[in-house]
Amino acid sequence: MGKILIFCAIFLLASAVRADSVKEMADQGNAQAQAKLASLYLLGREGFEKDEHKAAEWMEKAANQGLLDAQVVMGAMYDRGMGVISDRDKATDWYEKAAKQGHATSLAILGRNDAAKGSVQFNYQAMRLSASRSIPGEYAKKFLTTK
Repeated sequence: MGKILIFCAIFLLASAVRADSVKEMADQGNAQAQAKLASLYLLGREGFEKDEHKAAEWMEKAANQGLLDAQVVMGAMYDRGMGVISDRDKATDWYEKAAKQGHATSLAILGRNDAAKGSVQFNYQAMRLSASRSIPGEYAKKFLTTK
C-alpha cells in the first residue's frame, strides 16, 4: 500500500513539473507547447481546470504560427462555438489554411475530397458537423502524447 502511495505521489509531482514546463515554453512562443497547453485546458488535465476559452486562446496562438493540427482544431472550434463565438467563415478560413498544406480531413470538410466525387451521395455538411465534434478532443489527446 505504501509503495502505491509513493508511486502516485511521484506521478503527480512529475505531471506538475511537466505542466509547468509546458506553460513556460508556451509563454515563450513555442507553438507545440501552446497547443499542448490548450489541450490541457480543453481536456481539464494535469491540474488545469477545463476552460474552453483559454484553450481557444492558446490553440489560436499555435495555429497563427502555422501549426497544422492547431489550424484544424481552430476550424472545428469556430464551427462549434467552442471557446469562441461560432463563426462559419472563420472556421472555413482555418480549414482552408490546413487544406493548402494537404490536410486530408480539411480537404474533405471543404468538399474537396476526390474519393467522394462520383461515388455514392456524400453529405459534406453532416461530415463537417461530425468532424467539428470529434476533432478538438481527439487532436488534444494527440498533442498531449507528442513531444
